[in-house]
Parts: sequence; C-alpha cells; structure tokens
Amino acid sequence: MIVSEDSRAQWNEFVASCTHGDVLQCWEWGELKAGTGWEPLHFATCEQGEFAALALVLKRRIPRTRRSLLYCPRGPIWHADHPDALPILLAEIGQAAAQHGAIMLKMDPAIAADDEQAIAQLGRAGALPGPEAAAGFGGTQPRAVMKVDLSPDEDALLASFHSKWRYNIRYAARKGVRVTSECRREDMDAFYDLLQITAARDGFRVRSRSYFHDMWDRLVSRDMGTLLMAYVDDVPVAGALIFVLGEQSWYVYGASANEHRKLMPNHLIQWEAMRWAKSRGCTSYDMRGVSPEVNGEPVVEALSGLNRFKKGFGARYVEYTPDWEIVFSRPWHFAFRHLAPIAQRFLARGREEPED
Repeated sequence: MIVSEDSRAQWNEFVASCTHGDVLQCWEWGELKAGTGWEPLHFATCEQGEFAALALVLKRRIPRTRRSLLYCPRGPIWHADHPDALPILLAEIGQAAAQHGAIMLKMDPAIAADDEQAIAQLGRAGALPGPEAAAGFGGTQPRAVMKVDLSPDEDALLASFHSKWRYNIRYAARKGVRVTSECRREDMDAFYDLLQITAARDGFRVRSRSYFHDMWDRLVSRDMGTLLMAYVDDVPVAGALIFVLGEQSWYVYGASANEHRKLMPNHLIQWEAMRWAKSRGCTSYDMRGVSPEVNGEPVVEALSGLNRFKKGFGARYVEYTPDWEIVFSRPWHFAFRHLAPIAQRFLARGREEPED
C-alpha cells in the first residue's frame, strides 16, 4: 500500500527498529531528495495494523521519454523474522511500476555481505544482483564502510583508539582547537565554504549550498542530526555533519581548511561527534565509505589513508551486499544499461572536438 504522511513517525520508528535500518530510508530523506528532482514514493505492507516491511522509493524521469527509474536507497526495510512481508512489498512496487513507467527498481540495502539469511530472502522475493556485483565493488552508496561501537563508556571507547589517535585528540585540545555542536543554520555556510576547500584539495564535487541548507531544514532542525564545527581563534578549521536515527548515527559529510591541519582538528571533531552521538543514546557510529579491502588491505591505494584514519578510531570494516535490481521492461533496461552510456560518451567526444 502507499503510505501517507500521517504515518511519518511510525515509519521512522520502524526503520530505526530494523537491524539494517538506515537514515536514507527515513521520511525526511524523501523530502530532501524531492528538492533535487526525485519524487518520493512510500510503500509498505502491514500485519495486524503494524508495518511489516517498507521502502522509500525515489522516482526520476528519464529525459525525453515517458519512462522512469526507481531507486530504493539503503532499502527495502524488513525484519528477518517476517520474511513473507518482503515479496509482498516488492510485488506491490512492481504493480505500481507500470503506472509510473518504471523500467527498473534499484536497491542497495545495508545488509552485510555475509548475512546469508537476508540475501536469500531478497533472492526469493524476485530481486537479482545488479551489474555492480559482477564488477566487484561499487554502487550508488558505499559498499564498504567503517563502524565504531559506541556501547562502551567514554573512557573505554577512547582507550580502544590507536595510541597516536588518542595523542592527537589531546594535542588538538591542548593547542586550543575548540569544537562545538551548538551550531545554527547560518553556520552551514561556514561548513560549506570548508567543504569547497576540501573538494578542491581532494578532487571531488559537492552539491549546491542550498542542498546543505535543505539538509538542515529537513533533518538537523528536526533533531535528526547535528553540525559540529572546530575553531582555532574563532576561525572555522573543520566541520562534520552527523545524522541520527534510533540507536544509529552516521558521519555523512566532513570538511577541513588547508590551515591548522597540523593541530589535528579532524581527530578532535570525530571524538566529539562520537561523544555527541553517545549522549543521544546511539550505540553505533557509521563513518561511511572507505576503500574495499581484501585480506585487510585497501584495494584502492588512493583511499588507503582514509581507511587508516577511520581504523585508528577502533572502527571495524563492514562490507555490504552488492546492489540489487528488479527489471520491469527488459528492452528499456537494456537500452539504459548498454546504449545510453555509449550515446553519452559519443556526445561528450563531440563536445570536445574543435569547431571549424
């Protein structure tokens, strides 16, 4: 069934209660993505008046066609002890696919790669591994992440860090780095400026400034996250955007200035972010994407420093199952997967050719 906004609180509670629940399946995430060209659709199955399985599905139109793509970020969500709910849920989405002109549904649930029970349930429900599975690693969301167990008390948690990391945290505090989680909406501008500096330094692209203001309005202002900022002499030098849902927390975005990096503000801000999450009752701190590892070694050499940084906080490596798909139109799916990329490369080459 399609769920109305009246069930927002119940929806979020169910996502939070599930082992593989994720903030990207909360109601507010759909509202955020609605501002970027996606249409959020909310599907659920119920048993005795309670949710048994649900999926926030994002719909995007394929330009110049009547077709669309469906994407379920970090979903669907279901309890393993209610396996019958999942095929019903996916069947409902399949029935709605024709109405929306959908050619496929892509899913990337936060299910561990060794969770054989959940993976088998996805397969029996009609989902198939996506092409990313054959390619090895990758997908829309990070397939490899690092997670910190926040269950121990603060002293024990700090003691679990690498000794150099503990030193850096104390060093930053001694050298006058100040971290606060008491930020306001306008502080998002200072964070965004730092993010642009970080993107230029590390070679990645960032979304618009308005997108981060929307994240504040949709999530942070509703007590589902916080912005932490680190200062040296009242000058912002680092920032971290954290989301929370139930007992889980996620380090979603981080940024730092080119100056004062030797004062180790990134180490201190991570520690303060974990302390803040613990104060909210969180038992898990997801540091998000890293390079996939084989035998404990990063596959992507350029990201080895990132893996090392996050491991220094006692984080454990977690690898998720590859993306999954349900295809509703095989001809259109073939065109999207095989012909569209060729056309895009051809057009790109054409734009690069010199004019007469």
